[in-house]
Amino acid sequence: MEVTKAVRNSSEKVEDEEEVMLPGFRFHPTDEELVGFYLKRKVEKRAIRMELIKQIDIYKYDPWDLPTSIVGDTECYFFCRRGRKYRNSIRPNRVTSSGFWKATGIDKPIYSVKDPPECIGLKKSLVYYRGSAGKGTKTDWMMNEFRLPPNGQGKNAKFLRAKVDVTQEEAVSFL
Repeated sequence: MEVTKAVRNSSEKVEDEEEVMLPGFRFHPTDEELVGFYLKRKVEKRAIRMELIKQIDIYKYDPWDLPTSIVGDTECYFFCRRGRKYRNSIRPNRVTSSGFWKATGIDKPIYSVKDPPECIGLKKSLVYYRGSAGKGTKTDWMMNEFRLPPNGQGKNAKFLRAKVDVTQEEAVSFL
């Protein structure tokens, strides 16, 4: 869970700091903000003042075991390096210990709000299946994968940003 440090009085020493959540804070960025600001800065190795999006290998976890994020709601955001199924393949590896993430369609372009709009990223929707490929059972777990377009990725094309959504029923076990 993300926290910030707050000091009651500026004259107090650093060791008197305590970790607190920001009351009322909600992290609900648009697709354009996720790609154009957060993912782009991550790929460019530019710091973001608060770590609102954790970097973990989401495919080492089943969705119900993913760490909670600052949102603490039904959405969690993560940075993840994009793994490949085979060494010389372009096919991504989205397998977890209990199942796999299956793409539900084609990449959807994300456009900037500037005039004229330009494609700044791609979004792919995925659904989690329990079991092995071909025999898996569809669940209510959904994920949106965001990545920079091929012309903007350069040598750091391995990073992506993932947003995992859960239904209200599953949210209890997720938190």
